[in-house]
Amino acid sequence: MKDLDFLQKAESVMFRVWGADIINMSTCPEVILANEIGIPYQTIAMSTDYDCWKEGEESVTFQMVLKRMHENADKVKKLLIFAIPKIADSLH
Repeated sequence: MKDLDFLQKAESVMFRVWGADIINMSTCPEVILANEIGIPYQTIAMSTDYDCWKEGEESVTFQMVLKRMHENADKVKKLLIFAIPKIADSLH
């Protein structure tokens, strides 16, 4: 991907009109492809910003997203340490 693909304001407003609370910008192609070839697939989404619909917030930047992802990384590690043994136990 050459550039980041942030939503345009019209797209963001459309999702809010549809009643969406969270917009995930990164997993749809992977999920579709994994499903087509029978690979179980799970995502862990990390919210990074309010997007462009919220008036009065600063515009989303790559640096903002990267900072929030770093903040979320420890939470994801804890989740994986907790969840993986439970998933393994459920397979036996």
